Amino acid sequence: MEAELSKKGDPLERLSRTVNFELFRPELERAVPRSDRAKGGRPPFDHVVMFKVLVIQTLYTLSDEQTEFQVKDQLSFQRFLRFGLGDTVPDANTIWTFREALTRAKAVEGLFRRFDEALQDAGYLAMSGQIIDASIVAAPRQKLTDEEKAALKDGKVPKDWQDKPAKLAQKDRDARWTLKRGRKKQKPTDQAFEIAVPIFGYKNHISTDARHGFIRRWCVGHAAEHDTRRFRELLDRSNTATSVWADTAYRSGKNEHHLERQGFVSKIHFRCSPGKPLSPERAKANAARGRIRAGVERVFAVQKDQMGLFVRTIGLDRAKTKIGLANLTFNFKRLIWFERQAAMA
Repeated sequence: MEAELSKKGDPLERLSRTVNFELFRPELERAVPRSDRAKGGRPPFDHVVMFKVLVIQTLYTLSDEQTEFQVKDQLSFQRFLRFGLGDTVPDANTIWTFREALTRAKAVEGLFRRFDEALQDAGYLAMSGQIIDASIVAAPRQKLTDEEKAALKDGKVPKDWQDKPAKLAQKDRDARWTLKRGRKKQKPTDQAFEIAVPIFGYKNHISTDARHGFIRRWCVGHAAEHDTRRFRELLDRSNTATSVWADTAYRSGKNEHHLERQGFVSKIHFRCSPGKPLSPERAKANAARGRIRAGVERVFAVQKDQMGLFVRTIGLDRAKTKIGLANLTFNFKRLIWFERQAAMA
């Protein structure tokens, strides 16, 4: 059976061959210290094994309960984790507890940096400039009154929540509603029209290198915050080139001045003046910039279409862990693609 899985191209087997998960062990052990076992009890699961469980969860958009079930049910998952058919596997509570420990230690940022260092050691340097963008990540919708929305926007706890701890624990006070704009056609022959869909959740801000397409910097905020708020902290000074691509949402006098002052070259899309079209020169420049900037969309397409990225947890810190793991897992998948291309050459 295992030979058949390998023959069919088990993606988790490719992941095991490509990524050395042992390089994460020091960060994991610092983030999740083990208790003294002098009093006995069941031995804890290995740190790297638990981290690989979270990778499975991220790849396949599984809840903690579904992760437990699928690890018990799927032979490919067991092979990836090196479990035998009769072995005890982590239950949902164990998975939640391990992820919570990573969240409290803010460990995902360190895990991400460690893998980025490994990429650079392998020759995948941040090159050819950087592309900055953001994407909304949905969370479970919450029905709020206007008063509750106003209180949360001001950073306060609504009055009728304060004496209801059970209700308060189930309310996400960090996520926000926003409108996701896009274009839609009823039929292929119809003219596209703009739509705005309300969405509740967070925003994944990323910077990718233009040469390899790996995520190099990232941060997370609520869905309603403007993209430019995170612009400066996304700038990657380790990139070997100085060009910075981004869409018109990032164009402002302050950003242009900051890029120039820091030695970067702005490739941010030009914006139309009110009531005036772009000049032919700027329209041509935008088209050229758009061809490069479009590379960042690959990240969001993989995360949403293949990985089904969705925040099930409550609170910004947990969302950072969830989205950070998705960013790290995207880099795993990206490295697999490069290694396969090299093997086929």
